[in-house]
Amino acid sequence: MIRATWNGTVLAETPRTVRVEGNHYFPPESVRHEHLIESPTRSLCPWKGLASYYTVAVNDETNPDAAWYYPHPSPLARRIKNHVAFWNGVHIEGEPEGEPHGNAHRVAAWFGGNARRSGRT
Repeated sequence: MIRATWNGTVLAETPRTVRVEGNHYFPPESVRHEHLIESPTRSLCPWKGLASYYTVAVNDETNPDAAWYYPHPSPLARRIKNHVAFWNGVHIEGEPEGEPHGNAHRVAAWFGGNARRSGRT
């Protein structure tokens, strides 16, 4: 299980995230939105598109713009639409569940297959 925590509070928790440029993007249904406040901040990524931000709020403390997401990502980044990533002191911990390791599995998945050998020579 992978989780995002800040000030001892779990902000998001899921068996798998989408990894992009070293960041874990949490599926929207795994995020505890009661700890997020919409921010007016926006930033532009040349290939992902326009990012929107949240301020993280736990008890009486806030962490401005510590989470971001892409509500309308470019076609290249469509897998992270509305997924939430964190930074600025938010800790990401844990390991993905049920995910094969190694690049062979990733490459095979891109082509719709798997990396297991069929046993034929």
